[in-house]
Amino acid sequence: MKVLAINGSPRKNWNTDTLLRKALDGAASAGAETEMVYLYDLKFCGCKSCMACKLQKEPRPNRCVLRDELTPVLDRVHEADAVILGSPIYFSEVTGEMRSFFERFLFQYLNYDDYTKPLSPRKKTALVFTMNIAEHQFEEFGYAPLFQRYENWMKQYFGHCETLLATDTLQVKDYSRYHLGTFDAKAKRLRHETVFPEDCRKAYELGVNLCSAKGEI
Repeated sequence: MKVLAINGSPRKNWNTDTLLRKALDGAASAGAETEMVYLYDLKFCGCKSCMACKLQKEPRPNRCVLRDELTPVLDRVHEADAVILGSPIYFSEVTGEMRSFFERFLFQYLNYDDYTKPLSPRKKTALVFTMNIAEHQFEEFGYAPLFQRYENWMKQYFGHCETLLATDTLQVKDYSRYHLGTFDAKAKRLRHETVFPEDCRKAYELGVNLCSAKGEI
C-alpha cells in the first residue's frame, strides 16, 4: 500500500508537518510505503482552465496536461492507495499553495457530462488542518463550513475522507520576540505541551486507519 502526504505548509518541522509525519508513521507501522511532498518546495501554478483535460478525444484525457513540478506529484497521487492533505489555515482558508494543488488535483477529474460521477479513482483520503484559533471561534470565522466543504469534495471525488483538526496551536517558540500581544503565550505553551501530543496520537491513528481493511471503499 502507498500513502502520500501533501504538505501545504511553508513551515517545516512545525504543527502541520509534525502531524503529517505522525500520520505517515502510523501508516508505515501498518506496512505502508509512505512519502511526504512539500508544496512550497515546488514551482507550480493552479488550474489555468485550459480545458485540455475535457477534450473530446480517445482515450479521454481525464488528467491535468500542464507540465511543471507538480506533474509527477499528481501522477503519484493518482496511483496512491491513500492520500493525506495537510494545511494550516491562513485568513480562514488553506494556504495558497494548497488551494492551487486542490484546483489541479480535483479539476482533472471533474466530469461535466455528469457531475455525480467524477472520473477519479477510488481511494482513502484524509485532511489535516491546523489553526491558531480555538474551536469556540469557528462560528465567528466561518471555519466549520470551510472544513465541511473540503471534506465533501474529497468524499464526492474519492469516496472516503477523514478530517483531523488541531486548534489553538502554538505559533512561535518565543512569543516575547514578536508583536503577538493578543495571545496568551503561557496558555499557548501549556496547550502545546498537553493537547498537541494528543493531536499527534490522533494523527498516528489516522495513518493506521487509512491502511486498515475496515471501512474499505
